Amino acid sequence: MSGDEKLIDLSAERAKRVHDLNDKRLNEVRNAFEQAMPLNPGKKKPKKKPKNR
Repeated sequence: MSGDEKLIDLSAERAKRVHDLNDKRLNEVRNAFEQAMPLNPGKKKPKKKPKNR
């Protein structure tokens, strides 16, 4: 049979699909988390000078 070049490794294709689905879910959770708790990188706490006693 000369159809060897058309063979598909189903386990590899399934692994790719599962990986893509996990990435999609991770991105959805990340976006939801960023909306719920947005990061404010612009605010910095001023450094306090040590008190002299």
